[in-house]
Parts: sequence; structure tokens; C-alpha cells
Amino acid sequence: MTNYSNSIVKPKVWQVIGTTIANNATSAEALVQAGLDFEVVKRPNIHALPSGNNIISDNSFYTFRTDTEAILGDKVGKDYQVVQNLDAFEFFDSIVGNSGGIRYETAGALGFGETIFITAKLPDYIKVGRNDLIDQYLFLTSTHDGGGCITIAFTPVRIWCSNTLNTALRNCSNAIKIRHTASAAEKLKGAHTMLGISNQLSTELEVIFNRWSRIKITDPQVKRLIQLAMIPNRETYEKLKSGKDEALSSHYNNIVSGVFDYCMTADSQQESTTKGTLFGAYNAVTGYYQNVRNYRNDDSKFKSIMYGTGNERAQTAFNLCADFAKNGNNALIFN
Repeated sequence: MTNYSNSIVKPKVWQVIGTTIANNATSAEALVQAGLDFEVVKRPNIHALPSGNNIISDNSFYTFRTDTEAILGDKVGKDYQVVQNLDAFEFFDSIVGNSGGIRYETAGALGFGETIFITAKLPDYIKVGRNDLIDQYLFLTSTHDGGGCITIAFTPVRIWCSNTLNTALRNCSNAIKIRHTASAAEKLKGAHTMLGISNQLSTELEVIFNRWSRIKITDPQVKRLIQLAMIPNRETYEKLKSGKDEALSSHYNNIVSGVFDYCMTADSQQESTTKGTLFGAYNAVTGYYQNVRNYRNDDSKFKSIMYGTGNERAQTAFNLCADFAKNGNNALIFN
């Protein structure tokens, strides 16, 4: 077993990539501070033919930054509408300005600027037990490469270990997604409803996490929950269901062992709210992606935790924990 008792808690994933925003900054000022005050333009692709003629495409486009002329997306559809960074961020100003205590924290970009983001920290906490606090954020990301949406998400982060608990409930999504179409700017004006969604989620998650912190779970049950949460494909699922553990890939087994070892030994897992509890089992998965797993680079870690594999595994773990809280060990048995 790997011992993570002396492991370092790594900074929040967006802090590594982004720039810390000065207090009381507007979204426009945050853009300047983070180097995101650039314009994006969409142009049709030009196809050079062997004859020497050039054909301007009617349905294939590219986007680029006007300051550096870096290409951000070269396969952009005709219906894709550029939403400038200023317009994407501006809706936050009404929330920050009219809601006491909310402030911008970090803003930044991935790659050449094809993905941009900003975080706004809410003033209150989700409190688990007596002193296990979870910060609350609104997280906005937008893309300029023709893929993805403008997304505004409620994103809690456990202070003790920087785990991103980016969770949707079954009765309430944690995010609003807006496609890059002609109506995007208008829809952004109504995105202040995200604050109300955040308040609802905060209240519900505090109840859920506190309940989980009082539900005991055995080590073998934790191991099985982790196995189920980390299933990468149908083939692995069928092997687990059939009890053919010896046929599981070494890569999968190593990941499961890494999560389990983190659960058993990490300092953040020894708190009264986490040690031997269902809340601890959930944090084992989120903590693995935040503080243990190695990534190709910081951009890859950001993508995984915020909307990629890390986020998907954390959501699966959350759903499994919710089922375990309701049905006990039956939640860990294949039907």
C-alpha cells in the first residue's frame, strides 16, 4: 500500500493555470489582468486546389485571435457564433456587484486561448461536521474552437484538500450550458439564475455530506465502491460482474489501488468526517484526481477535473454514495 500521509495538497486546478484577480475588479478588469482582453474573429476556410484556384468555403470556418493571429479552431461550423470574452464574462458583474461578498478569484486560458475561464468565490461555506469547510464557486468557461458550450457551473471545493466536488444532483443540474449560436448573448443575460441554483445546491449538499459523514463504510465496501466508480468501459464492467477479477487490466487495478490507498492514508482522509465514512469514500475519488494522479500537463488536469474523466468518475462516485446511503451494501451488488 502506498502511504499518502505526507502527500502535498496541490492548489486548486484553476489556480495553477490562471491569474489571481485583484479584489473588487470588474470582469473587464479581470480580463486585462489575466491577459484575456483579446478579440476573436471567425473566417471561412479557403481550399487551395491543384489547378491553382482557391475556393472559399460556405460551411467550413476557422477562428483566430486578432492580437497574436493564433488559430483557435480550424473546423468551425457555419452556425457557430463567436462570443467575445468580455461578453461571456460581463454577466458576472451584475451578480458580483449586487450580491455582497462574491468576488472574482482567478481567470485564465488553456492553450492559445481556445478555452477561457473565470471563477467567482461565493461568501458562504458548506459545513460538514464542526470544522470541515467547503468553499463555493461559480465557474464559467467558454471555448473559441467550435467545440463545447459556454458553461456556468456551481463548483464546491473542499478546503482541507482542494478536492473539486463538482456534482449534479438527480433533481438539479449544477450547470447552465449555452451553445455558441446567435441567441447566446441574450441567454447569457438570464444566467444570473445560476446564483439561485447554487443556493439550492449548497443547501442540499450540506445535508447530504453531513449525512454521509455519519454513515460508516467498511474497507471492503470502500474498495468495491471505488472499483465501480472507476470502471472505464463495458468490458471491465462485465468482468467485474462475472467475478473475473484476475482478468482485469493492470492499469485499471493500479488506479483502483491508488484511490484506495489515498482513502486509507491521506491526511485529509483521517478527519472525523471522512475516516471510515461514506463522505470519505466520495472524497477518495475526488482527492485522487486532485492530489495523486499524474497528468501530461496542467491543461490536461484542468480538463479532466472540470469536465472530463475526473469529473465523470467523481459524479459516478457521488451517485454510488447516494445509493449506498439509501440501500446500504445492496448498492454495491450487480443486478
